[in-house]
Amino acid sequence: MANRIVLNTVSYHGKGAIGNIVPELAARGFQKAFVCSDPDLIRFNVTKKVTDLLDAAGFAYEVYSDIKPNPTIENVQTGVAAFRKSGADCIVAIGGGSSMDTAKAIGVIIENPEFADVRSLEGVAPTKKHAVFTIAVPTTAGTAAEVTINYVITDVEKKRKFVCVDTNDIPEVAVIDPDMMASMPKGLTAATGMDALTHAIEGYTTKAAWEMTDMFHLKAIELIARHLRGAVENTAEGREGMALAQYVAGMGFSNVGLGIVHSMAHGLGALYDTPHGVANAIILPVVMEYNAPYTGEKYQEIARAMGVEGVDAMTQEEYRKAACDAVRKLGQDVGIPADLKAIVKDEDVQFLAESAFADACRPGNPRNTSVEEIAALYRSMM
Repeated sequence: MANRIVLNTVSYHGKGAIGNIVPELAARGFQKAFVCSDPDLIRFNVTKKVTDLLDAAGFAYEVYSDIKPNPTIENVQTGVAAFRKSGADCIVAIGGGSSMDTAKAIGVIIENPEFADVRSLEGVAPTKKHAVFTIAVPTTAGTAAEVTINYVITDVEKKRKFVCVDTNDIPEVAVIDPDMMASMPKGLTAATGMDALTHAIEGYTTKAAWEMTDMFHLKAIELIARHLRGAVENTAEGREGMALAQYVAGMGFSNVGLGIVHSMAHGLGALYDTPHGVANAIILPVVMEYNAPYTGEKYQEIARAMGVEGVDAMTQEEYRKAACDAVRKLGQDVGIPADLKAIVKDEDVQFLAESAFADACRPGNPRNTSVEEIAALYRSMM
């Protein structure tokens, strides 16, 4: 079977990249933008960096901000109605995964109204038309939603998150400007950065990984290990390095999938509203240890990319341990909690394990698992 790579048509990288938004829209003949951005970004004038450009060019737009940190079916439904009422003909998504995931779902449903039931988009949805033309502008260095064919929506009624995979949802243009990320607080920078590391490591070890995605993932791991600590301290070099790293990780995992770290994290977000990056960061080293016997020599390259010295002289057992330890140490250095004691309730473990096993990311895990084993992993972190 042939391997497939799906990427943006165009992407812009570096300081000042947002200056390309209006020219891209104007060159394509669009008239009005539907700006999706969350309330905090609007309140702290991050969204304004882009809307000021639209204002200066006299480009019409309408802002939609009914978006939660873990976007819900209702957020999507109200967004679809707002888009239709607005008269917009394109979307500019500004924010982290929440804003971009909401925008993706809105854009897909507008062009494929037969999928108005948001739940019908779960898994690999057989949509026929590409979503509304979208420019995605990330304000966090983690989700890489601007370059992926995935989005995640929360079903509040069923207390679960569901993953949607659709080549028709990828934004045509991605604008990765580290200046849009400069106002992220330390905790969010750390969490989203560890989310990016999770993408890179799970993408590198997933069953569908191949040479081209391995190249992306190893480079992303190297960049994150080098720059995340600096980004948390808000250095320019750290911000720029992480802006690139998270995008490169997205280039890979979007095309090959993830594993049970994400499956387990999705349940925590749905049930407790745990920030996705925090959940991933806590779970990642534990699942790495669990998966290690099924990863061949890949942990040697992970350890090397993480900056571990003397890897070539290590036994397989030693470099596997070194890779896990390096990931755990990075999490500690940027302030990630050590365990799930303050998050998970014992009576919820069975439900969480069943949800994780049913999650779309689980089949890609390098080690075949079970509900019982996932439950044991949750308990090991409590």
